[in-house]
Amino acid sequence: MATWILSCNPKKFDLDGHRRDGHVLDSWTVVRFVGEVAAGDEFVLWVGGQNAGVVAYGHFTGAAEYGQPDLRYWSEDPGPRHFVPLVVDKWLDLRVPKQRLFDDPRMANATIKKQPFAGSPHRLTDEEWRAVRDAIDVSEGADPDWDLVPGDKIRRVDLHAKYGGSSQNGISPCGTSDNILIFTAASSGHQHGYFDTWNEDGTFHYTGEGQTGDQKMIRGNRAILEHSQTGKRLRLFDGARGTVRYLGEWTLDAEEPYTEDEAPATGGGGLRKVIRFHMVPIKATITAPEVKIGQDYVAPDETVAPAPAVPSTPDPDLVGRNLSTHRRLQNLLAAEAQSRGYVALSPDVSDPDFDLAWQKDEGRLTVCEVKSLTPSNEARQLRAGLGQVLDYQDQLRERAPEISAVLWVEREPSERRWIDLCQRVGVTLAWPGEEESAFRASEPDIHG
Repeated sequence: MATWILSCNPKKFDLDGHRRDGHVLDSWTVVRFVGEVAAGDEFVLWVGGQNAGVVAYGHFTGAAEYGQPDLRYWSEDPGPRHFVPLVVDKWLDLRVPKQRLFDDPRMANATIKKQPFAGSPHRLTDEEWRAVRDAIDVSEGADPDWDLVPGDKIRRVDLHAKYGGSSQNGISPCGTSDNILIFTAASSGHQHGYFDTWNEDGTFHYTGEGQTGDQKMIRGNRAILEHSQTGKRLRLFDGARGTVRYLGEWTLDAEEPYTEDEAPATGGGGLRKVIRFHMVPIKATITAPEVKIGQDYVAPDETVAPAPAVPSTPDPDLVGRNLSTHRRLQNLLAAEAQSRGYVALSPDVSDPDFDLAWQKDEGRLTVCEVKSLTPSNEARQLRAGLGQVLDYQDQLRERAPEISAVLWVEREPSERRWIDLCQRVGVTLAWPGEEESAFRASEPDIHG
C-alpha cells in the first residue's frame, strides 16, 4: 500500500465552493504516478495558498480513470484528465498548517516541500507519512503544549509569556503557538459597546474588536473567522486584566459563523456596526451554569461626556446625562451594600447583564437593575427596568435558588402604581433614602 499527498490550487479549483454546495468529493485529478495509484492507498488532501496545509484524509477506492472534469468549480477548462476514485474519511476541523509539517525534520525531503507546484500526487515515504499522521493527531486531539484546563486561573502576563500574543488586545493571535487568545469581560466591555452573551444552548456570542466606527473583518476579527484554515485554536478567557480564568476551547458555528449587529460606540456614542461571532464549545469547555455568579464589583467611570440620546440603543439609560446619573446611582448603592457587610458584584462573562448584585456569606443573592429618571422618560425607564430585573432573576434562578430582585431608581416615581406593580411581581422598587427597603429584600425571609 502506498501513501500520497493530493494537492489543490484554490486559484484553479474552488474546493470550498464544491463543499459548500453539498457535493461529495469522490475523485481527484492526478497527472503523475497514474499507473501506480491503487485501491486501498491512503492520502491526505493539501490545499495551497496563503493558509496552505492539510484539510482532509482518506483512501483510494480504485485505479485512475480518464475523463472530463465537472467545469463548474474550475477557473478554466483543464481538459480531459485522469481521476482517482476516493473516499474522504475525515474533513479536519482544524487545518494542519504548512509550517507545522515543514518544521518536522522527517519532512525535509518531501516533494510537497521541495516541489510544491508539481502536479498531484506527491508520493510519501513511510517516515513522511508518519510525520503527516502525527501532525493530524495533534490537530484532532489535545494540544500537547497546552496545559490549562477549563476553570484554571492564570495571570495574563504569564499567559502571554508562555503562549505568545499581545497583552493589550481582546483578541490576541499568538505567533509562537497555534492559539488565538480571546478575552471577555462584561465590566469593561460594555463601555465600548461589547455585549457578549451566553445562550441557553451553551453557545457564546462574542463581539469583535474595534472601539470606534464600524467593525471590519480585519486583524483579530479575521483571525477568528479563519482560525480553522490557519490551524489556530480559539481559547476563551473570562477577564481582561490581571488574573483571567480559562473557559476552554471553542470554534465557530459552521452554518453561521457570525452576524452583524448594531451597538453604541465607546462612551455611549451613536450606533455602529459590530461583528458578533457565534462560538460553539468543544473539549469540555466550562459553560454558564457551571460558573460562579458575579465577580468583585467594578465601579464604572461616572465622568462620561454627554452624547445625544439614541432611542434604538440597547438601553436608552446608557447615553448622555442618563449614563452619568446611572453610574453614580450604581456606585453609591454598591458602596452602601459593602458598608452593610455584603459583597458587591458585577456581572461575569457567564451572567446576564445586571447592573449590580450583592450577597453575604453565600446566602440569598440580590440582583439589581439601576435606572435614572426624568419626567419625560419615567414610564419608559420603569417599564424597561422592571422587565430587565425580572429577566435577570429568572436566568439566575437555577444557579441561585434564593434570589431576590431590586429595581433601584433615581427618585420616588410620580405614580404610586409602580410601587404596587413591582410588589405584586416580587420586585422591590426603591430609591435613595429607601435603602432599608432595598436591603430588606436580601433577608432570607423576605418572601416568607
